[in-house]
Amino acid sequence: MHPGVLGGNVSGTAGRADRTEDGATPGGPHRPGTPTAPRGRGPVVAALMTGMALAALDGTIVSTAVPQIVGDLGGLSVFSWLFSGYLLAVTVTLPVYGKLSDTFGRKPVLIAGIVLFLTGSLLCAAAWSMESLIAFRIVQGLGGGALQGTVQTIAADLYPLKERPRIQARLSTVWAASSVAGPALGGLLAGYADWRWIFLVNLPVGGVALWLIVRHLAEPDRAGARPAAGARPGAGARPRAGARVDWPGALAIFATGTLLLTALVQGGVAWPWLSPPSLALFAGAAALTAVTVLIERRAAEPIIPGWVWRRRTIAAVNLSLGALGLLMVAPTVFLPTYAQSVLGLGPIAAGFVLSAMTLSWPITAALSNRVYNRIGFRLTAVTGMTLAVLVLLAFPLLPHPGEPWQPALLMLLLGAALGLFQLPLIVGVQSTVPWAERGTTTASVLFCRQVGQSVGAAVFGAVANAVLSTRLTEGGLDDPAALTPAAVDTAVEYVFAGAAAAGALAVAVLLTLAPRRFPVLTDDDRTTT
Repeated sequence: MHPGVLGGNVSGTAGRADRTEDGATPGGPHRPGTPTAPRGRGPVVAALMTGMALAALDGTIVSTAVPQIVGDLGGLSVFSWLFSGYLLAVTVTLPVYGKLSDTFGRKPVLIAGIVLFLTGSLLCAAAWSMESLIAFRIVQGLGGGALQGTVQTIAADLYPLKERPRIQARLSTVWAASSVAGPALGGLLAGYADWRWIFLVNLPVGGVALWLIVRHLAEPDRAGARPAAGARPGAGARPRAGARVDWPGALAIFATGTLLLTALVQGGVAWPWLSPPSLALFAGAAALTAVTVLIERRAAEPIIPGWVWRRRTIAAVNLSLGALGLLMVAPTVFLPTYAQSVLGLGPIAAGFVLSAMTLSWPITAALSNRVYNRIGFRLTAVTGMTLAVLVLLAFPLLPHPGEPWQPALLMLLLGAALGLFQLPLIVGVQSTVPWAERGTTTASVLFCRQVGQSVGAAVFGAVANAVLSTRLTEGGLDDPAALTPAAVDTAVEYVFAGAAAAGALAVAVLLTLAPRRFPVLTDDDRTTT
């Protein structure tokens, strides 16, 4: 037997068959109309990559345009909600869109998400005050949640397991490049045109993506359990007979996530951690969590089904990707500060130090199938994260003052390691569930990663602030601007050490909770409801 052959059942599904991790079922004929058919995929993939670029760009493009926006609209005291509001809306809607895509099909959810995102973009461009711009950014985020989750799910539907690393690597490249290019593009538009063009440029790009999806993404008829023969590739379906949406659960999840993420994002920034606002938000989030669990347990078709956490494979991947989100705060948030304050680089050069990570990540992600076909999904991910932990631990060993190429080299190695970690887990967990559960599963993974990022920003922000406050006290200084590069260097070193601890936690979760071999389904089973 091939060393990647998997077997075994996962609770709640049936019809499993042993198969190799390269996606081939021994002796299994290919049925026409399944997502493996190549016909018509090109325009759909182009639309997916465009949608991913839109979602990634809007997470970062506003950052360098803040001075121009504040100068025009005012609202300096609340401008941080331009980012927090978008992040909150994306995160708390991911589980809802995942369930809706499993219930009503991917295509209507993605179309609705693009339309909502473009509507929010147009409203942002017409904003007349900081408060209105924040409200419209939240509208954008509501559409962005559909873009992130549904794009990843359709990519898994379009390609069999053997080809899936290629499309996921493309999406990873688009995401990484767009995230890094966002601040530069935002600065150019704000400096040489007008900040409102940051949002207006979404309209033609999103319009093309919307047209491609409407024109080329054909969903097979799932009135029966199977796709219609000869259907063009495109996952999705007509609504299941008798399908119901758990709207009370969706509202409860939205409210719980909003309170929790607001507490994490604003704590230590807008108010102290132990202040009444923080305590009230955390208490409210805890109470709403209990209410959400009660609602979901009684719902006929819950937004977040219990099997998401009862199945070892999905639970392990969720927790591991949550740790990855936490870990990623160190390079993406603190490395640019380190490059500018410690190495003396300008904003653009600092961005290039970080962008080294985006060069190696998609390469190793695309090649990861050659690894997990031999040693399995879990061991590949463990190997990648172990290497990432070693790279993160090497950061505090850099000389001070050092040369820019030194952290850039570490970022290159970190990207290569994380490419071996993230993609095998996403591909693996998507391959363990049938079509009707794939949207929910993908959304739960992305939701945990987003929450991990929010937790990481709060935790590492507190760590860095504590170190810097200690240095101020020791130096008898009152002005934070008087902090020396050495103090910033020390704070960032602590943050990277914390990121290494998060990576070690991901490794421990995979080794103790994830099965040695992921129970992958056959192509027939994956399209069966």
